[in-house]
Amino acid sequence: MRQLLIAGNWKMNGTKPEVRRLISGILSRMDESRSAEVLVLPPFPYLPLVGSMLEGTPLQLGAQDLSVHESGAYTGEVSGAMLADWECGYVLVGHSERRSLHGETDATVAAKFKAAQAAGLMPILCVGETLEQRERGETDAVIRAQVRAILDTAGIGAMARAVIAYEPVWAIGTGLTANPDQAQAVHAAIREQLSAHDDTIAGRVRILYGGSVKPDNAADLFAREDIDGGLIGGASLQSDSFMAIYEAS
Repeated sequence: MRQLLIAGNWKMNGTKPEVRRLISGILSRMDESRSAEVLVLPPFPYLPLVGSMLEGTPLQLGAQDLSVHESGAYTGEVSGAMLADWECGYVLVGHSERRSLHGETDATVAAKFKAAQAAGLMPILCVGETLEQRERGETDAVIRAQVRAILDTAGIGAMARAVIAYEPVWAIGTGLTANPDQAQAVHAAIREQLSAHDDTIAGRVRILYGGSVKPDNAADLFAREDIDGGLIGGASLQSDSFMAIYEAS
């Protein structure tokens, strides 16, 4: 049985007072009787603050990005080792906003995936199609290519130490959401692609859904066979909405 993962991607949001309120609100509603793992992904400047608040709690800490480089003259970059130094366990790689706004290619994402694992971090590989690609019937081909870039670079064995997040680009921040059947179909196709290389690993990899997950649609999404939790954007910025999603798991 795969453990559900509820991950909150704060993106470029927050102030110190807001971060303190948000983490306090989340911790006040954590329920040890629930099996779901909960993860927050703050902006880099708030990692130390959040990390200090999470000590001794079940709430996990992750980061939103990392450099492909271990160290050196790369102004503005943050390495996997630096993230590990702040007790991060997870890091996003290939988020659609990094791909579209910063021109990250499948090759770049694969390099970041390997850098994350080399630093002992669990990469959350983000894959997904645009609205135009979906309308042209290219969803399966686009996502297969994004996953294949990792398999070709790191091998199927690396997926045993990773999470995948399917985030239809057309549903991020738009209020649109893939219905549970649409989401399940893509998740099943991803698992099938992995299964062609290793059935055991394919059965263990957690695949999250990340496209406008809200308290009122979370339970339906998480009930599907191949949906193992959510990568939550806007709804993760308020403890009430984020924890309502957690409580639907």
